[in-house]
Amino acid sequence: MGLYTYDNTAIPKSDRIPKLVENLYAKMPEIESARARLITESYKQTENEPIIIRRAKAFEHILENIPIVIRDLELIVGSTTLAPRGCQTYPEFSYEWLEAEFDTVETRSADPFYISEQTKQEIKEADAYWKGKTTSELATAYMEPETLTAMEHNMFTPGNYFYNGVGHVTVKYWEVLDIGFAGIREKAEAELASISYADGNYQKKSRLLQAMIISCNAAINYARRYAQLALDEAQKCTDEKRKLELLQIAQNCVNVPEKGATSFYEACQSFWFVQQLLQIESSGHSISPGRFDQYMYPYYKKDLDSGKLTREFAQELIDCIFVKLNDLNKCRDGASAEGFAGYSLFQNMIVGGQNSEGIDVTNDLSFMCIDASHHVFLPAPSLSIRVWNGTPHDLMIKAAELTRTGIGLPAYYNDEVIIPSLMSRGVTLEDARDYNIIGCVEPQKAGKTDGWHDAAFFNMCRPLELVFHNGKDKGVQVGPQTGNVEDMDTFEKFYHAYKVQMEYMIKLLVNADNAIDMAHAERCPLPFLSSMIDDCMKSGKSVQEGGAVYNFTGPQGFGIANMADSLYVVKTLVYDEKKLSMKELKEALTTNYGHGLNQEDIAAMTSEVAQDMAAAGQQVGPTEIAAILQSVVAAVESPEAKANGERILKMIEEVPKFGNDDPEVDAFARDVAYTYTKPMLKYYNPRGGQFQAGLYPVSANVPLGAQTGATPDGRFAYQPVADGVSPSAGKDVNGPTAAANSVSRLDHGIASNGTLFNQKFHPSALSGRRGLENFVGLIRSYFDQKGSHMQFNVVSRETLLDAQKHPEQYKHLVVRVAGYSALFTTLSKSLQDDIIRRTEQGF
Repeated sequence: MGLYTYDNTAIPKSDRIPKLVENLYAKMPEIESARARLITESYKQTENEPIIIRRAKAFEHILENIPIVIRDLELIVGSTTLAPRGCQTYPEFSYEWLEAEFDTVETRSADPFYISEQTKQEIKEADAYWKGKTTSELATAYMEPETLTAMEHNMFTPGNYFYNGVGHVTVKYWEVLDIGFAGIREKAEAELASISYADGNYQKKSRLLQAMIISCNAAINYARRYAQLALDEAQKCTDEKRKLELLQIAQNCVNVPEKGATSFYEACQSFWFVQQLLQIESSGHSISPGRFDQYMYPYYKKDLDSGKLTREFAQELIDCIFVKLNDLNKCRDGASAEGFAGYSLFQNMIVGGQNSEGIDVTNDLSFMCIDASHHVFLPAPSLSIRVWNGTPHDLMIKAAELTRTGIGLPAYYNDEVIIPSLMSRGVTLEDARDYNIIGCVEPQKAGKTDGWHDAAFFNMCRPLELVFHNGKDKGVQVGPQTGNVEDMDTFEKFYHAYKVQMEYMIKLLVNADNAIDMAHAERCPLPFLSSMIDDCMKSGKSVQEGGAVYNFTGPQGFGIANMADSLYVVKTLVYDEKKLSMKELKEALTTNYGHGLNQEDIAAMTSEVAQDMAAAGQQVGPTEIAAILQSVVAAVESPEAKANGERILKMIEEVPKFGNDDPEVDAFARDVAYTYTKPMLKYYNPRGGQFQAGLYPVSANVPLGAQTGATPDGRFAYQPVADGVSPSAGKDVNGPTAAANSVSRLDHGIASNGTLFNQKFHPSALSGRRGLENFVGLIRSYFDQKGSHMQFNVVSRETLLDAQKHPEQYKHLVVRVAGYSALFTTLSKSLQDDIIRRTEQGF
């Protein structure tokens, strides 16, 4: 095949991207069965082989046989499903939840998927093989009974990796671009030749290297399938311009990713194959491109300088990649879909920042990636920007112009906090300077880290509920007995009880995460991924077994603002000013400030009273239970309860709240945050790495808030808890600078797995050049005070309310949810409401 000129398009460039986007979103995403059938076929054929070889052969079998497609107008090819935005299933991790939701997955409120009856049957037939063989089942067997009880009572949830692959990684894209999978294969072959049969780790290391070789060959042959498909389509194509495009695609797929890329176009195609194939190997998300502007720049600069490439065509290729990133998808169970709503895969791409020598390396691609987000205007990638005192002002203004559109991109990250934070966890200065962001807000060094970010959601409000009930939840002893809350005569005793409940639940969270960690190492090591992470080849360990240079586990806590405000209210009203007794506060919380409880909580209260009566030797039969239920309902819904609740809510409203630049309250919030971040540092994972806290919720603050009772800050039961380190919605009333000042007083450095700060602005606040300058000034000021991260919604409340009423008119409305953006109309109503409730700021 000969080479063809790049600047050829079947239709005008201005039309290609909108049409690709239109085609991508023409239908509801669809679940397909090909991968489940193929991996099951392979596993049945390799029963007695080492697991790492089985994984490689399964990957090979999938890539040899999975249906492939080139979508209309594409310049970058490679699709995991035939249907746009479709998804495959991964029964080796878990499957029972999907079968249980076959009849509801198409109609659920968050992230629905179409699934045909034939696909259901094919998936069921494949799933039958996996009973007793999944990572989920093995992880459960490794967990302690107390851990399972805490999870059942929603103290925390590690559901992300419990049911799915891990992901949350950035691989050595640059190495694939440089030497291709043929070069990586040669490295594995050389390492294999250097070890002896008599080496103590020979059996494990040799099989890992063999698995890497199989995986590299599988990726090469997969690209060749696309080369042949492009040739076949070119032969049938009657449009001469499109025919030339297909021939060029065929040539690209012959060259990459087998060999090193020789052009920017080849580099783009090679990058995409890596991104897509990592998703086929495992169902993990947050597989993040990282510093795309850095490792792609040499290919761009070389072609641009030689005249082989125009900037316009390079921009179109980047735009095409951004479209493709929205084509990847996954189906989660219904509960997890609520926590990750918006079909997001959290593929974080970051621009700007320093190199390993501390020199700013912003380049033309940094600006072009921002332009690509503007052109494509879709949630993926989760575009981010690194900021430090060397960041060019022009880049900040360019980023602010994108933020002003309302897309919720980019997110802003502070080098001056994140670099030392990573160094405090053992990352070298050179590696820390070269960090990128994974998923939502999690920093790591690309190509060397298995960070296990997003390892669990920890709701900091739930241990406070245990304090009020002596460790019980719904009548079950879930936490330690810390005593009758009404007997705690000092705030210090009350606060100590909270810390005891917190540390106990953190210990159980660690037990859950480590059980899941071990299950992945034993049943689902990933040789393809491991071939692109240092130093798996040298160590002879897959990433899942601890082969990465840096190994962490990063579970995140949320509800900081609720806890800070709640504890400050208790300290102020109950102990300092004595305006409120603990008994009165407990009754207000138990009755949801007189605003009623759901049937589940009423039933639990009835059961708890019945248990206490039985323990006291009293008769408890149907008649007694009916009487108890009647009295509980009367107490919860009585006019007296509501009047008392309203009286207490008025007192709570007068207590200062976090987010208003009150140094005393902010210092208190800092200490409350330590109740989660400091205990975490005591623990280590099976890969030898340290636990490190994150303070961000994805969007789980909404569904997990729905499982949480009323809190002393005046939050009603079942309402969302505060997201990330942001003030509680509506409580930050002194403007954006005051809110930023408060949040900056938290210790962001200790939360080395990332912190998340959301703000919402009315569009008028960023209008004109002055609005942009004010906005950039706010970010700079916050970062000067050691804040770590900021992200923004720039959309009016009226627009969001209208979008709820008329979703058909707002199909392209993108908003910032948590550490990611999503199409507003794809979110559940509860999550939409949470975004609407956030304080609308202005300068």
